[in-house]
Amino acid sequence: MSSVDLNAVLLAVEKAAPVEAVEAVTRTIGLSLDALWVSFLVADMSGRALVRLVHVPIGDVPGARRQDEDIAIVLPFDGGPQEQALRAQQVLVEQTGDHFVVRAPVTQRGEAIGLLELALPTAPTPAIVQRVSRAGHTLAFVVIANRRHTDLFEWGQRTTPFTLAAEIQRRLLPASFTCEADSFTLAAWLEPAASIGGDTFDYSLARDLLHLSITDAVGHGVHSALTATLCVSGLRNARRRGGTLLEQAQAANQALIDNPQEKSAFVTGLIGRLDLRTGVLAVVNAGHPVPLLVRNGAALPVALPVNRPFGVLREKTYRATQVELRPGDRLVLLTDGMLERAAAALDLLSRLQHLSGLHPRELVRVLGDLVLDVAGPALPDDACLLVVDWHGGHGDTRHTSGGADPDRASTPHDG
Repeated sequence: MSSVDLNAVLLAVEKAAPVEAVEAVTRTIGLSLDALWVSFLVADMSGRALVRLVHVPIGDVPGARRQDEDIAIVLPFDGGPQEQALRAQQVLVEQTGDHFVVRAPVTQRGEAIGLLELALPTAPTPAIVQRVSRAGHTLAFVVIANRRHTDLFEWGQRTTPFTLAAEIQRRLLPASFTCEADSFTLAAWLEPAASIGGDTFDYSLARDLLHLSITDAVGHGVHSALTATLCVSGLRNARRRGGTLLEQAQAANQALIDNPQEKSAFVTGLIGRLDLRTGVLAVVNAGHPVPLLVRNGAALPVALPVNRPFGVLREKTYRATQVELRPGDRLVLLTDGMLERAAAALDLLSRLQHLSGLHPRELVRVLGDLVLDVAGPALPDDACLLVVDWHGGHGDTRHTSGGADPDRASTPHDG
């Protein structure tokens, strides 16, 4: 977009209420491109659909959800151009009758927030396609900024109701499940059990460090979610105070011991700190399943010394070990819901080798679908994944287009 267009977008955002910001922006974009119509579709929380949010004062839309005067229309992925544009992170143009539909990913740092669609009366030039791509990237920031002030977007994304335990668990997860940076690409996913199992993942990017964790609280339901809250909050509090990895582990342990939710409540977990300058990952294994490493086409478990789970013993110290990543490595952290009971039929090591060409954002979605196929549709335990692709080259300029690195995207037909 030109600077004039960007100024118009920012003005429209500030003048509109948070629930109307996206509509104000899409209207501005449509007018600037002489579009016949324009719309925004938000990515469904399940990762398996797009949701069209429409403000309709009167009338009913069959099959849609309604809240006050807002309507959410779910469009399940079917392999068509909407899904392909989002998966491949490409602007796609389709002629439909006497007009041309342009679909652009709405993405920021690899997080696929949704899709911008607009119809043009004539075939778009490469310059117009580029403008639409930039408009989609701009719209991503608008959604991120305004969803802090309203539940509208999250309501639209929730195609299934949340229990209280699920609500607590959701608040423990980071705001974005995907992050692309110079030296790494990260994505994570959580398939919740029928009764929430207390799994979480987390990450935070510092100047030269990537902090990450995956945890699994014992039990199910609200008590498990509250136990997970103490653990994750202990980790975050120590991290934000500048604590070392071992201090973070000790803080999580102390939080659980000092504030017991129920008898024998504990949390297993892996917490790590990746040095982005060297690729060396310092990691503490607190009684958790070991990570998996995909290197040179082979997937193998990573042997780690095992510490006690968080919340078991007050005084005993934790030990860290180091894993040295090489450019091209893929590290997979997971919870036992990906490995035990019926999920064991997944043959995860073989799947990781077969799916090595997928972007982590797509990999975790596909593996989530596969777990549901073999152990669902109602999982007995949460299944959680955190995937890190290590590229090296920290501090180099990242190659991006419209909020994503096209060289790291899955091809339109992968997965």
